Amino acid sequence: MIRVVDKLFLFLYSLLITLVSVVLFCVGFEWVGKSLAIDTLNAIYSSSTIRLTIIIVSAVVFLISLRFLFISLSRSGQNVQSIDQRTEFGDVRISLETMENLALKAASKYKGIKDTRVRVNTTDTGMDIVLRVVVDGEAFIPQLTEEVQKSVKQYIEEITGIPVVNVSVFVANIIQTNTIKSRVE
Repeated sequence: MIRVVDKLFLFLYSLLITLVSVVLFCVGFEWVGKSLAIDTLNAIYSSSTIRLTIIIVSAVVFLISLRFLFISLSRSGQNVQSIDQRTEFGDVRISLETMENLALKAASKYKGIKDTRVRVNTTDTGMDIVLRVVVDGEAFIPQLTEEVQKSVKQYIEEITGIPVVNVSVFVANIIQTNTIKSRVE
């Protein structure tokens, strides 16, 4: 939701800056007559509603500018999601992308699996891994998924030392293997 609001603010901000730059461009090239510019300024100074509108618009633009400044400063220091461990020698950080690649490597070793996608979530007690797989039509699904769950859990815990709480396998589809039948004539 916040990203949508930020995009809306960015659109309005860009629109306003474009409008102001076009007006200043026209004034710079004297495409706006001096009398029109003076009449406009006189109308602004003589009407309290126009001045109030200008104050409100200026305040909103200032707040949007502060918001964009805050976003630019805070996101530049944003780190990749990782799992942090402290050892006697210092800190170790392993990215979630690394965990996903390790799970993908462990799951893709099985013959019956044709396509795999992995998502890793961290919990207070360890990692939660979700595998989305496509299997061939010849695989016995309950046995294959159980083996994959055990293999992924064991492999990641062995490699990283981080406990795996849960390995969920979602069989998204089955692909029939192409068997070539020979014709006898």
